[in-house]
Amino acid sequence: MIAFVRRFTGLLIVLLVCDGAWSQEKVAAPKPPQLDVKYGPAERNVLDFYQAKSEQPTPLVIYIHGGGFVGGNKNVAPAQVKMFHDAGISVASIHYRFVDGKDVIFPAPQHDGARAVQFLRSKAREWNIDSKRVACFGGSAGAGISMWIGFHEDLADPQSVDPIKRESTRIQAIGTFGGQSTYDPIKIKELIGGRAWEHPSIFKVYGVRTAEEALHPTPEKQKLYDESSAYTHLTKDDPPLYMVYTEADGPLPADARPGQGIHHPNFGRHLKAKMDELMIENVFVNQPGGRHRNVHVEMLEFFQRQFAKVK
Repeated sequence: MIAFVRRFTGLLIVLLVCDGAWSQEKVAAPKPPQLDVKYGPAERNVLDFYQAKSEQPTPLVIYIHGGGFVGGNKNVAPAQVKMFHDAGISVASIHYRFVDGKDVIFPAPQHDGARAVQFLRSKAREWNIDSKRVACFGGSAGAGISMWIGFHEDLADPQSVDPIKRESTRIQAIGTFGGQSTYDPIKIKELIGGRAWEHPSIFKVYGVRTAEEALHPTPEKQKLYDESSAYTHLTKDDPPLYMVYTEADGPLPADARPGQGIHHPNFGRHLKAKMDELMIENVFVNQPGGRHRNVHVEMLEFFQRQFAKVK
């Protein structure tokens, strides 16, 4: 489903493309009580918060945008906010630092995402959030950050002088679109083949400049590959995952471009095999062209099931 948005006199006219058919829906323009709120010290450490109407604390889903860790923004589709609000779930959307290959590299964006989770939990009482029911979702880079937060051990520091750092980074569910289970170029080459591992962002996130350097890392660089990839942190106590892949399946062509296949379904298969082994609930959806099922509604329902399990 693709949404195109136009604004008319306080309303958003949302044009939806689903299974090749157009429909038009009027959605009241969301007026979040909090916009561009600072959650950390960096310039891009800001988030928007869309509070659902409720007398009781609401679950929270956090949207993390994609863009290869070098672009993108936190604008979330109004129809998606409405879908969550109708289910009694509040929404946050975040910015995070972009990598530059020098001063900002991995895992800075991942740590920004974790910090945002902690900040939002610190606002639980003020913003009527149920801090025990939090999920993260996003596409591409946002998917990778969401999985990293979900699988990484808790970054809470109970002794920190910063009260935000005392909050937990653990979440209850994850949703991804075209997510990479690993950012290790060596493993990407094994999993996907072709030249997917040569995506410019893969070089930039680690500050490497050549293929030789990327494929023959120093021990220190290999540790960074491992630390920055969600897959290496996966353990049996991690949250359930709903993952969607729409890129073409199968082997890459002989003339594949650098980076082609960076959203390949094999990333999801790689992850599913490990999660099945660990008996962690997961849903793997592979539907090139995005047809046949409404994955946005399915993901919402998946989150609701996970939230319902929390005591």
